Amino acid sequence: MEKRFLAPKEIANAMVNVGVGKANLPVGSMFLLGILAGAFIGFGGLGNTIASQTFAVIDPGVAKLIGAAVFPVGLMLVVICGSELFTGNCFTTMFPVYHKKLRFFDILPMWGICYVGNFVGIVLICFLFIKSGVNHEAMNQYLASVVSNKLNFDYLELFIKGILCNFIVCAAAFVGMKLKEETAKTFIMMIIVMTFVLPGFEHSIANMGTFSMTFTALGTGISWSGVWLHMLLSTLGNIIGGSILLGLPIYLMIRPKKI
Repeated sequence: MEKRFLAPKEIANAMVNVGVGKANLPVGSMFLLGILAGAFIGFGGLGNTIASQTFAVIDPGVAKLIGAAVFPVGLMLVVICGSELFTGNCFTTMFPVYHKKLRFFDILPMWGICYVGNFVGIVLICFLFIKSGVNHEAMNQYLASVVSNKLNFDYLELFIKGILCNFIVCAAAFVGMKLKEETAKTFIMMIIVMTFVLPGFEHSIANMGTFSMTFTALGTGISWSGVWLHMLLSTLGNIIGGSILLGLPIYLMIRPKKI
């Protein structure tokens, strides 16, 4: 019977090679792939916002569930189309660092380029969405409520939400790399990603979309106090969640033999 998943040794070598390959991508390629990933996550965020706002008038719990089911579309596009998402790269590019094929400082420029690319892509998509006129007053009110709740945060709680978010997102990415069958990969990753959306954990790239969409629609009509600190804490949490909380134990479990 044909194997439908990679064995531990196979996935270990694959993870190290993938990480090295990402770190060695030309700057222009990484930036463009980062823009694509940001755009894909933006579409997932738009779907989540529209679904959540639409069904909130029926039942908030149903709205949250449907929104969580729609958001993973963005991550599916990232994985299937092969673009570069900052939060996922915090996980994959640490494998060659742990394996001593790269130094930590070797991957930091790539992280920065990817992060900026994601920002450009998701801001562009969210800007175009608002300027298309698809949004309406009820959606604007919903966005204002979401952003106000996000910016009313406890520092430690936000940081932990960022950690837990990328722990789950990177677990989904790892499962996607391990499975060979595309349908199973897509379905299981979608279910896993839903588990970070439902509790309201903080994904730094998705937050870029929420903030930029709301700013485009409402401008300074709401308070933006604390937005940069929110982005900093959620980003740091995402880094810890993907690179250390998940990345290190998985590397120790499946690490390949050094040649």
